[in-house]
Amino acid sequence: MDEELEKLRRKRLQELQQQAALQESLEEEELRRQEFEEQKKMILRRILTADARERLGRVKIARPEIAENIENQLILLAQQGQLKNKINDEQLRMLLSKVIPKKRDIKIRRR
Repeated sequence: MDEELEKLRRKRLQELQQQAALQESLEEEELRRQEFEEQKKMILRRILTADARERLGRVKIARPEIAENIENQLILLAQQGQLKNKINDEQLRMLLSKVIPKKRDIKIRRR
């Protein structure tokens, strides 16, 4: 009986240690993700005007995948030194118009 109880205790202790290690790795991953997002924000602040950042924020709410794509492209261009000036709202709108698909007009016909 004592052996079974000891086995259960060891098994439970091992499970708790595994859970703690998993929780710690999840916390570390979340911290890395937050640091990465903060670095992206800093770079975007340097390469976008205030109006352009505001527009990109609104796009991010409506279409997060498109905003993420644009952010990554802009950061890549900045890192490669291909951006000479800050991107203003008009330039960002032109970029977005190329990336966002056009809406199709749907016409309903009565017979």
